[in-house]
Amino acid sequence: MSKAHITFVLGGARSGKSRFAEDLAIKSGLSRCYLATAEAFDPEMENRISRHQEDRGPDWRTIEEPIELVQVLKDNAQKNTFILVDCLTLWLSNLIGREKELCTAFSEFIECLEDLEGSVVFVSNEVGQGIVPDNKMARDFRDEAGRLHQMLAEKANDVYFVTAGLSQKLK
Repeated sequence: MSKAHITFVLGGARSGKSRFAEDLAIKSGLSRCYLATAEAFDPEMENRISRHQEDRGPDWRTIEEPIELVQVLKDNAQKNTFILVDCLTLWLSNLIGREKELCTAFSEFIECLEDLEGSVVFVSNEVGQGIVPDNKMARDFRDEAGRLHQMLAEKANDVYFVTAGLSQKLK
């Protein structure tokens, strides 16, 4: 079992999952770190990232890291720190885009949880509840996200599903 308190927050797009995770961080009273996995490849994404940063305000330290999630967690998960990782599906997209070996990346990620301290909340998009995608790449992405989510949910202390801004505790 991890020394850190691990929370997993899952939900659909615009479900309120990030806001719920941010509220958990604020209520913790700990020093807050936002680990962002998004990359801005176009003006719309640049605006989205800026809006998120403005909404969070100055009480957050932000680290932007699209690939080396494990190393950043190892370097920053400390006793009196709350890390919010947003989000795992973007991290997965980044790994796929750089043709990283997913089984290895997932294993290293799950293994690193054992050595973390403090509180860490992982946010991710549930992509497996819709229709079956019509192309192989989308089906593979959905399947890999599902595998990653199951692995994390098994290790997490708490798991929440957020819909329409309402959270439901699953574990």
